[in-house]
Amino acid sequence: MKKVVKKLGSPKGIKMMKVCSLALVAAFTVLAYSGVAFAAQQGADLNSVVNPVIGLINSLVNPLLLLVGAGGAVYAIILGFKYATAEEPQEREKRKQSIKSFLIGYVLIFVLLVVLKLGIPTLNTWMTNSTANGGTATQTTTQAQ
Repeated sequence: MKKVVKKLGSPKGIKMMKVCSLALVAAFTVLAYSGVAFAAQQGADLNSVVNPVIGLINSLVNPLLLLVGAGGAVYAIILGFKYATAEEPQEREKRKQSIKSFLIGYVLIFVLLVVLKLGIPTLNTWMTNSTANGGTATQTTTQAQ
């Protein structure tokens, strides 16, 4: 077990975990989209499935923004303290780079949460319009030809 943990902590292990998690998210997205597209083609009413998911996401976004804000502020203070107490120039440069990486990640997470919050109504409208028109956009274009 120690060997597995040690391998996962290595740079190759971290890269492997990132690739695997990205592959899982991509596979889940493809499966979810294909299931929704198939159900829409069959004329299924997706509002009974979509509305609880949208409600769950809406109820989780505000607490997530609060947690990201609070956690980010605490981590920024810790990084600033480490930068201020660094004595050697190499260590100081390393701390400066970690602060830059933190700021980029922090802004990216915050922007993605805000985009999620603002994008849900648009996606809901798009889904409602596509199912109200008799299925997915591909089915509509084939009928027009």
